[in-house]
Amino acid sequence: MSTVKPWPPRDDLCEGNGFGTRAIHAGQPAEPVTGAVMVPIYQTSTFVQEGVGGHKGYEYARTGNPTRTALETCLASLEGARHGVCFSSGCAATSTVLHSLSPGDHVVSSDDVYGGTWRIFETVFRPLGIEFTYVDLCDLDAAQAALRPGQTRLLWIETPTNPLLKVIDIAQMAELAHSVGARALVDNTFATPYFQSPLALGADAVLHSTTKYLGGHSDVVGGAVITNEDEFAAEMFRLQNSIGATPGPQDCFLTLRGIKTLHVRMDRHQRSAMALARFLSEHEDVERVIYPGLESHPQHEVAARQMHGFGGMLSFELRADLARAERFVSSTQVMTLAESLGGVESLIELPAAMTHASVPPDVRQAIGIADGLVRLSVGLEDEQDLREDLEQAFARSRQP
Repeated sequence: MSTVKPWPPRDDLCEGNGFGTRAIHAGQPAEPVTGAVMVPIYQTSTFVQEGVGGHKGYEYARTGNPTRTALETCLASLEGARHGVCFSSGCAATSTVLHSLSPGDHVVSSDDVYGGTWRIFETVFRPLGIEFTYVDLCDLDAAQAALRPGQTRLLWIETPTNPLLKVIDIAQMAELAHSVGARALVDNTFATPYFQSPLALGADAVLHSTTKYLGGHSDVVGGAVITNEDEFAAEMFRLQNSIGATPGPQDCFLTLRGIKTLHVRMDRHQRSAMALARFLSEHEDVERVIYPGLESHPQHEVAARQMHGFGGMLSFELRADLARAERFVSSTQVMTLAESLGGVESLIELPAAMTHASVPPDVRQAIGIADGLVRLSVGLEDEQDLREDLEQAFARSRQP
């Protein structure tokens, strides 16, 4: 475990405080020396020691930084956990989790997992002797068949998944993982702790790309692992310090600033996403719309039961080939053609050619990522402007 840090305190707010209160205040008391309301950016690489080994809780910024401690404390509070461990990116968080495994260990993962996660699994850790199996975790029998008692160490649950927005029953999968002695980890990036609480549903750990909704303004990259398990947290802190993929204080400050409005932003993201999902469902150029809030979604009942809201991400499949799909996403004027998600601006992209391009075409097709699949991160612009933007993009894409 990392050195106990005296400020900010890790237990300054209890779970009884509302989500918005904790988002604004958890881990962020007034700075004791000056009374600064905002957590300072501790832009330093090292800390003075009054004697050999006699420091004030911090000694070297890779090991610990007060701005990072504030962010780790806040994230732990939002997920209802004891420990938060922050990293320089979501991929760094993913890699650090996998570094806790050994050659021969087995991981079962959601089949349409984020392309960057798939790339880490296949190109970095499979060559090191970690084995991976991909399965539709909405299928209980298939998930159970994929587990190897005594060998499977980790069940990687992404829900909603990226980009097909499958909603996986966390409680069911956690119970299944525990039955073979595996840890259940949930990538909660799409839902955020505002809309989904995996630890309360039985998961052992939660992972976030804090780049996305938590930061919320497309200006910072980061990741986090959150858990109630003391032993696993100690391992994450050890690896965090040893590997060194830690976020800088400016990144932590920006993420904390974004979190303060998370609950307000997510409500608006969801409202607009639902409106656009209904609009697209009735459009003649759309084959299907995938959004957990629609009753047509295959796991709508699971989403309604385990989520507190349906989020701001939606995917839809065009009645078009790849060429027209590329014209469509290149024709929007309000929505920005770009990878990533979760910012205040709406982003549109083609998973097959962008975020999931690293996944082989035959694998993409097998799991349902068609060339005409469009992923939309619905931002905070006026709903009518977003709808009109999609309409004009449909019209422009019809022209060769």
